[in-house]
Amino acid sequence: MTEKRIVSVIDAFPMPVLLIGRDERVRAANSAVSLILGPELIGKHYITALRQPAVIAAIAEARQSQKRQVVRYTGRSGPKDTIFRVSIAAADDDIVLTFEDQTAAEDAGQMRRDFVANVSHELRTPLTALLGFIETLNGAAKDDPAARDRFLGIMANEANRMTRLVDDLMSLSRVEEDERMRPREQVELGPVLSSVIKGLEPQAAAAGVVVTMDFSGVDEKVPGDAGQLAQVFTNLVENAIKYGASGGEVSVHLMPRRHHQRLRTEAVQITVTDNGEGIAEHHIARLTERFYRVDSHRSREVGGTGLGLAIVKHIINRHRGRLLIESDVGQGTKVSVFLPTDPVS
Repeated sequence: MTEKRIVSVIDAFPMPVLLIGRDERVRAANSAVSLILGPELIGKHYITALRQPAVIAAIAEARQSQKRQVVRYTGRSGPKDTIFRVSIAAADDDIVLTFEDQTAAEDAGQMRRDFVANVSHELRTPLTALLGFIETLNGAAKDDPAARDRFLGIMANEANRMTRLVDDLMSLSRVEEDERMRPREQVELGPVLSSVIKGLEPQAAAAGVVVTMDFSGVDEKVPGDAGQLAQVFTNLVENAIKYGASGGEVSVHLMPRRHHQRLRTEAVQITVTDNGEGIAEHHIARLTERFYRVDSHRSREVGGTGLGLAIVKHIINRHRGRLLIESDVGQGTKVSVFLPTDPVS
């Protein structure tokens, strides 16, 4: 096979491919591998082209043993390392290297490890407290009614906290499972919002917060899942009550449909606004991450699990909508949900 033909065949592969000749120099390379190793590879010694000891050693082993080798290669061309699984095989006197991008799989694995670590941490704290109080109740406080009642109250709070966490984890799992399935039911937003606000009245009263509604005369329907949309608005209004209580008022506003540039289609906008302490700008982009909290201690005190806004994000994604959080320290927080009104085709 001519050199021109070899180059033509290799360049047809979608994955990065590198061919090393018997003289240990690069004989052919497709455009995909040039994005990883750089331009002008032809004629370079493979050690100069690759530079990573593990890959160089695997090439030598493949040439000597004539057996396929698999090794990890780390690309460093961008702001973030790219991980490749490199398969190295002998082809007569040549060596063929193929690169398979594993970055997404590595990121997914890291996300799973972080998730397990976060769940373990969230459960360990209340479990440790429960075990400590049980030990105390079986020992020093066994015959002390006052201490027993106080400890039992704390244990109930910790058990409730674990229950909320497990409920949110199950809810997040269900939402993620359904995220690719767009809901088809037509949901009237006014009654959903009214029901949510009515259900949170006791919590608002306890926090000294007045929740006002501004959607009279607006009769808007969107393709949606009524239960999931209620979950979204419950979370947003509840957060505004918990963390914006210092402002004394939370307003919920449903705006009529109009063309929204963010969605490039007609959509309705629902905003939940508080006049509380606000959130520093550097926190806003991370608020929908699992277990991310602006103030961990305060969040746990008010019963937060760190999963609420992650659930909200996935539900809104399922509805092909958008979530926008705007806040300034000392000026309160405004959370907007944009939901498209076009029916499913």
